[in-house]
Amino acid sequence: MSPKFGHVLQPQEQLTLVSTMYPVKTDNAHELPVYVDQDHPVRRHHSARYYAHHIKESLTTRVSKLICTIFLTFLSILGIIAFILWLGLRPHRPRIFLHDFSIPAISQGIGPESAQINFNVTARNSNQVIGIFYDAIQMSATYQEQSIGTSQLLTPFYQLPKNTTVLAGTFSGPMVTVTGTQWQQMLDDRSRGTVVFRVELTARIRFKIWSWKSKHHRMHANCPVGVGQDGVILVGYIDKRCPEYFN
Repeated sequence: MSPKFGHVLQPQEQLTLVSTMYPVKTDNAHELPVYVDQDHPVRRHHSARYYAHHIKESLTTRVSKLICTIFLTFLSILGIIAFILWLGLRPHRPRIFLHDFSIPAISQGIGPESAQINFNVTARNSNQVIGIFYDAIQMSATYQEQSIGTSQLLTPFYQLPKNTTVLAGTFSGPMVTVTGTQWQQMLDDRSRGTVVFRVELTARIRFKIWSWKSKHHRMHANCPVGVGQDGVILVGYIDKRCPEYFN
């Protein structure tokens, strides 16, 4: 605080003034000393080198941030691409559907020795770019958890992506193993309106992605099916998807 003109300083104010202000020397001894207020220091002006260095540091920081942003963006894009490829290249098991099934002999009043079992199953490959090798397929029919017919499909085949293959065949002659007791139970069920069977498919398959082939997987599909009094599949069972599993 500067003293006012014409004001007589008290001892306490003199001490304060001496502690906050100091004289600046001059070349002329007759000039009065100039006092500088330490509470309000003179503002310093920086040199051009200082500003150049400051600008250089600022540019370096901005370039570093830009490089980090580009790098993180690149990693994010790679992660998204990898996730999309993983979804597209992850193999999905074939989808098995039972299209047709019949035992005509049930409605004809003949014995089991002349019985035939007809089936029609479709296998759908829903993969976008993955093909499937079917190296061995076995079809069987069961009644009350007992096998009544088995057939081995001997011709291996390759299924293209997004493709459906029909597996149709007939159990007849020695392939049909229905006993007299089982046949009588089937006729009793027929008189009540429905005879329930199960078609089972067992296959050894491999997946193919471009030139790479996977190891063998054993796939199972169980297809419950009911036939009416005419021995033909009931409408409610047509084209139903069969539960599948691997082991």
